[in-house]
Amino acid sequence: MKPIRRASLLCAFSFAVVGAVMLMGGSLLAQPNPAPELATKLTASAIQLERIVKTEDLFIPEDTRVAIYENTILQLVKTKKFQHVYRSGDSAAANAPDLVIIQLIPEAFKAGNQKEREVTTVVGATSIKVSVQFTSRDGKVLLEKDIVGRVRFYGENLRAPFDLAKKVATLVNQAF
Repeated sequence: MKPIRRASLLCAFSFAVVGAVMLMGGSLLAQPNPAPELATKLTASAIQLERIVKTEDLFIPEDTRVAIYENTILQLVKTKKFQHVYRSGDSAAANAPDLVIIQLIPEAFKAGNQKEREVTTVVGATSIKVSVQFTSRDGKVLLEKDIVGRVRFYGENLRAPFDLAKKVATLVNQAF
């Protein structure tokens, strides 16, 4: 068989496969499943972020906990979903009529190594897993979800708290 004829047969076969997949409503590219939509969106004019609690069985360095808190505050403000974003212990939050309180409860932490990440890109990943709880003022849980922040390849270890905060903001955008 001549090379040109073989190439054109291969091309025709490829188009036939792609066409069949598209007719069946599929896609050749793997697409992530979209997050399930909430039945009803939450509403609030103000949100208060509580400090991350220290746990005895899980050690998270102080700089990482502060970075999670500060990055999450900044990302909550960037969502523009709330008129006010309050910090933990802010007395002005007592006057907010429909305040939602958000708590980040640490579940797992793996301290990575930036040098190992940059050399091998396989080991040295930093990851932080938290359970995000949205509660009303009276303590009723409105929404709870686990989120993981990671830095896998390049970047400092404090990039993981930034990744976590961006994922919390994405959850806020979906929920409110």
